[in-house]
Amino acid sequence: MSYFQMFTNYLNAVVGRNQEFDDLIKAKDISRVKSLFQSREEETAEAMMEYDTRTHEINKRQDKIVRNKLGQRKGIVKRWKLPLNYPQYINEISVVFIYGRPVKWTLQGETGEKAFEAFKEVIKNTRFDSKVRQCKRLAGAETQSAMLFRVFRNNDGKPDVQIRVLARSKGDEIYARWDIYENLVSFAWGYYVKEDSTSTAYHFDIFTPEVIYRCKRVLTGWEVVAEENLIGKIPVILFQQEKEWTGVEPLIEREEYIGSRTADTNDYFSDPMFLIHEDIIKNMPEKGDENKTLRIRGNNVDDVSKYAKYLTWDSAPDSKQKEVEWLQKHILSKTFTPNIDFDNMKGLSNVSGKALKQMMLLADIKASRHKESHDELLDRTSNLILAIIGNVLQIALKSECENTTIAHEFQEPFGEDIKEVIENIAKAKDAEMLSTEGAVELNPIIKDHALEMKRLQKEQEQSAQRQRDLFGQNQNQDDIFGGAE
Repeated sequence: MSYFQMFTNYLNAVVGRNQEFDDLIKAKDISRVKSLFQSREEETAEAMMEYDTRTHEINKRQDKIVRNKLGQRKGIVKRWKLPLNYPQYINEISVVFIYGRPVKWTLQGETGEKAFEAFKEVIKNTRFDSKVRQCKRLAGAETQSAMLFRVFRNNDGKPDVQIRVLARSKGDEIYARWDIYENLVSFAWGYYVKEDSTSTAYHFDIFTPEVIYRCKRVLTGWEVVAEENLIGKIPVILFQQEKEWTGVEPLIEREEYIGSRTADTNDYFSDPMFLIHEDIIKNMPEKGDENKTLRIRGNNVDDVSKYAKYLTWDSAPDSKQKEVEWLQKHILSKTFTPNIDFDNMKGLSNVSGKALKQMMLLADIKASRHKESHDELLDRTSNLILAIIGNVLQIALKSECENTTIAHEFQEPFGEDIKEVIENIAKAKDAEMLSTEGAVELNPIIKDHALEMKRLQKEQEQSAQRQRDLFGQNQNQDDIFGGAE
């Protein structure tokens, strides 16, 4: 079979699936529609169990039952269960190194200022910076999350937009359909809504570029309401990735086991035991008894230490400590996570941003890897917001939005060495490699670039006016002196 024939067969299959998708929706067979979507429920459930310390395997350790010589149950000895929150620590470091500081958006080209101002308003009003951090954190913990843009009319009757973060831990079911080029064809959101004090309804919303299907499960099947998608794009940014601690699960489990067993051993040896000669002991206290008293037969025992003495644990095994250190090292290094604690950081108060970045190289490597996919997500975010502005919020800007390009830039989590940056900007401007406006935009200490440019322009005009006034005064003086001659 030729390549062309194989490709033709594939296209026919895709068309067939799309036709099946449309036919099933028309037939209101939403249960079968769900089977056409991809879901990560198994991966998400596994990741959530590992992320929550309450569901770690170490918590299944059973307490030890203590019995007497007759086999009768005397009580229970607690066995420690000490889960470690490595997944949360690893995930949080990953979030900080990619979205620790807000994404920097810039307008590309000399047109589109109004669209860009509207864009920045949407970013601010929807609290995008906090929402994107939530999405990254949830995706790292659960393998996926989503940012859903909802357009509506606010209390003033004006069109508005808000963002809702979707995740399994929030009760949301996330489904997606992709084409062969990994483009999102349609997206679905499953969720429950409490309708009254006794009943809850299951909803399944399907988003396509043209139509939004609001589906609700009822006793007789499904209710389906089709709405026009005013935005013209699927209003979702989907975050999918591996869990942040992938590959070190056995190491974490082993350290939890060692820590729990060590705690049991410490409890066992924390109460001293007697090593005694049995023939002189009148009574033998039971293990676990408080205020233990040992009575010895006879009246002429010169040196009790000859017959009874404490048995203590002189030192913990060195091999166990070495293993714990080995586990900690590899858990962090194999997840590209720097060891950030007080002892490691207390001497870094005067370290420059560049030096700090070098010290956090592992996290920077991991952030660079994440940026490969998040670059695409942010590109899609800017295009989606421009579509929302042009098609819903400010229709008068539709043409401008369609011709506007907005770029993004990830910022360093600990900031840059401001002194070095400003010096480089000044050198570039002096060498006529950078304009004044470009220097203002790159200056990290300037918050409002447009306002600063207006101030600079006003100062230049005032300086030019002073020169004109001075030149005019000097010219008048020359005329006077010239006339005197």
